[in-house]
Amino acid sequence: MSALPRVSDVIGWSTFLALGAIAGVLAGLLGVGGGLVLVAALAWLLPAFGVPADAAMHAALASSLASIVLTAAASARAHARRGSVLWPTVAWTVPGLLLGGWIGSALAVRLDGDALRVAVAAYCFIAAAQLLRRGRAPARADHDPPRGWPMSAAGVAIGAVSAVVGIGGGSMTVPLLVWRGVAPVRAVGTSSACGVAIGLASAAGYALQAPPGALPAHALGYVYLPAAIGVALASVLAAPYGTRLAHRLHGDTLKRVFAGFLLLVGLAVLLR
Repeated sequence: MSALPRVSDVIGWSTFLALGAIAGVLAGLLGVGGGLVLVAALAWLLPAFGVPADAAMHAALASSLASIVLTAAASARAHARRGSVLWPTVAWTVPGLLLGGWIGSALAVRLDGDALRVAVAAYCFIAAAQLLRRGRAPARADHDPPRGWPMSAAGVAIGAVSAVVGIGGGSMTVPLLVWRGVAPVRAVGTSSACGVAIGLASAAGYALQAPPGALPAHALGYVYLPAAIGVALASVLAAPYGTRLAHRLHGDTLKRVFAGFLLLVGLAVLLR
């Protein structure tokens, strides 16, 4: 009787650690996609760990966002060491991200799992199409980083959407910054720092605004702690490797491959 829980726990922690390693590398490398992969995987896996099927999508989103706090922090720290985080831009964007993350999570806890599933699948397709697009605005001098109320306003929208689909916002923040003239690698680093705020506000919303007893055990609201902790621990170790690759590789081929992978993830989420 006692051996089975131990085996189950080992399998569970191993699975969450492996997911965290994948998410961490993606966060450092692309600034996009790690959260989407986590949500799809967790929505499929969590019912095997006692999470009710009708709450699995909410738990997947909440747990992904909670883990993103440390994933994004590790990625941002690695990028900051290389001078790739535009802190004035982060300072202007964070207030909007915090507000948007809270609003988005408040909406998500009121939607049913099928509606959230469709939203996540649709966003996978949008992110894949975005990765396949060619042509970027030329990078300007980074001594004049984007700032001001437009960045705060954009942060509200980015935070809200990120909370509903369980991501750190990189697939929106990076293109916005590149459009504003930021070099791509600095856009990724700045996006990682912004992801910390999104994760904090959104995870807090899922934890505090969930109905009582949303998950049966090992949870804060909709945040399933074993998944959030396991993913976060591995992602902190893996994110710097993605960051090193981001500074070494030309990412066009990798982005095309990852776009195809996101299309498969979207179909998997949509078709369960």
